[in-house]
Amino acid sequence: MTVFAIILGIIICLNIIGFAINKIFFSNELEAVSPYGQIVEVNERKMNVYSMGDGEKTIVLLPGFGVSLPSADFGPLMGELSKEYTVVCIEYFGIGFSDLADTPRTNENYTEEIRTALSSAGFKTPYVLMPHSASGIYSEYYAAKYPDEVSAIIMLDTTSTAKTVAKNPPKFLYGIAKWQQACGLTRISYGLMPPSQKAENGYTEKEISDYKLFAYHVLNDTIIDQSYRMLENIKEVNAIAFPQEIPVLKLISSQTEKKAGVEYQTNHLNRLGVKAESKIIDCSHFIYQTNVTDICDATSAFLEKIN
Repeated sequence: MTVFAIILGIIICLNIIGFAINKIFFSNELEAVSPYGQIVEVNERKMNVYSMGDGEKTIVLLPGFGVSLPSADFGPLMGELSKEYTVVCIEYFGIGFSDLADTPRTNENYTEEIRTALSSAGFKTPYVLMPHSASGIYSEYYAAKYPDEVSAIIMLDTTSTAKTVAKNPPKFLYGIAKWQQACGLTRISYGLMPPSQKAENGYTEKEISDYKLFAYHVLNDTIIDQSYRMLENIKEVNAIAFPQEIPVLKLISSQTEKKAGVEYQTNHLNRLGVKAESKIIDCSHFIYQTNVTDICDATSAFLEKIN
């Protein structure tokens, strides 16, 4: 018992020291990084909108769950797409340079925030939505509610709304994760990992370093609420008919195809209707980090065909 008490005491002391160091030296480090895009006001809070290019069509990139700095993570893809299109990246509340928000992370709120941000930044409908992962849910809701504002959807390995996800993890796990982040353990573990963004895939050193910096602070109550509402958001979208007149291209990673199975994708495509098609790309779930050329080629061919 004495040994156990000593070990426990050491662990507690190290956590307190880590918390103090993290609080004193790193709590404000993100303030030194200037936003990549422009800050607009959405529901009396600040939201970051980053854009490139001046093409006739506007492609709106929507990030997946847990991406700490989308404006950097989408960098190479934005650069390539902007040669032909206007490309806009929305950073939701709780990530990137945008504020936190205490409003529920529902489909309706995400959709209205996206619409307000784009309008405030001066972009006109209709848009080509390009969601990654969980943002496919919000894109389908957007299209169902405002079909005249969406000319097409190009999905980057998006979550299927034809099948519900597993149950939410116990809330205490997020509490532990928040404490690890506050104590600097997240910084240590993530700092030891090689970055997902690599120079050979078109990322700048600034994008790589800034993304890692934001990843140290990614977990917050806004993100946690997004996670816990994922299941009910999928159910809500599944109960709404998808507008059959909107063309959809779903780019599926070979990693997800293998893990989730063919039926997972087939059921989703069937829900999206007769104007939905798909293409499998040999890559990981984060398709845009490694396969920019494949995405751009598929985008150009698809948009040219539907026009």
